[in-house]
Amino acid sequence: MVTKSQKQLRSGYEKARKVSPKPITGKESAVDLLTHAFGAYVGRQERTAFELMRRSLDENASIFLTLSGAMTPAGLHQSCLIPLIEAGIITCLTTTGANLYHDAHRIIGHGIREVNPNAGDLQYRLARVIRIYDLGFWEEALLDTDRLFSALIQGPQFQKKMTTVEFHWLLGKAIYEIEQELGVKQPSLLSTCYKYGVPIFVGAIQDGSIFLNVVKLRRLLGDKFKLEIDINEDVYAMAAMQHYCRHNYSKRLAIWILGGGVPKNYTLQGEPLLDQILFVPTQGFDIDVQFCVDPVDNGALSSCPAGEGHTWGKVSVEAVETGSVYVHTDVTAVFPWLTHALLSLKQSKRKPFRLMDHASDATQLLDAAVAKQKKTLMQTLSWSTKEVTAT
Repeated sequence: MVTKSQKQLRSGYEKARKVSPKPITGKESAVDLLTHAFGAYVGRQERTAFELMRRSLDENASIFLTLSGAMTPAGLHQSCLIPLIEAGIITCLTTTGANLYHDAHRIIGHGIREVNPNAGDLQYRLARVIRIYDLGFWEEALLDTDRLFSALIQGPQFQKKMTTVEFHWLLGKAIYEIEQELGVKQPSLLSTCYKYGVPIFVGAIQDGSIFLNVVKLRRLLGDKFKLEIDINEDVYAMAAMQHYCRHNYSKRLAIWILGGGVPKNYTLQGEPLLDQILFVPTQGFDIDVQFCVDPVDNGALSSCPAGEGHTWGKVSVEAVETGSVYVHTDVTAVFPWLTHALLSLKQSKRKPFRLMDHASDATQLLDAAVAKQKKTLMQTLSWSTKEVTAT
């Protein structure tokens, strides 16, 4: 017999959703399957991720997407990211220099092919085949791509100090023009972001081959070559764009994290920069969706869940309680499926935010907010050993 206290304890359980999927007939849409057939384990995590991504669109949130790992060699940008950008879904992108560099191989005629990861790397090296797990391409793809970026970056528009956002905006414009001239059918991620006004941040730009060619140009051309990446302004620009989105559009912020690494933290750290460093009030991202294969218990940031991120001020209370999910899976295994489902939704067809067009406005808005806090901020510029106490 169930006691009164047991009934009270069970009341929450009784409200929980029953695991009772419908039989699959082969006629279901992706949304139908995600709604009914993913009831447990990683499948349930995936369903929850879709629900939160759908909510991001329902709320017309500014969506900051982060991308790590070798995703453009795998073609994930062609199958998923570019369609999402064209649909106006992605507001801002943070990725690695490698993803932008390897994407350019295809634009200049080099293919990336499936290879056997167990065939033997010594043989691949003799054949001058570069391997990324089960993908491969000729070494000439690297050499020709280096020549491409070396030629572009010598242009007069690059001869100044700039952020990674402006740098990749200019590269996107140049690549867009090349694609038009060559009649390229499948555009690059760089040119697509340029076309739709999506800013591209690269938090560790020096850790990528595009920047290796910048190093080469500086050594060969000396003072004639004047490009510099302003990392100070770059970090400030990320915070400024998040602050701008918080006060414009729908004033809702979502972060979709594909993988982890530098792109994840480079985007998330905009919130504590605002709140803890600049004393500009903020609340963190409202929705936090992550896809990563890393374990969550080794202290790595790549797998850091929303709750841990909340302790740093990166995501909101709402995100922790009702707006976050960590999907323990390989991005390439689930994201095409989720993209298919998202693009079938009516609310996925939205007008592009074109945040890049408002970059200057975003900086001015944050400058004004910081100016209001200047007196208080100036008090944080001094420190003495006399302040140290044991804890």
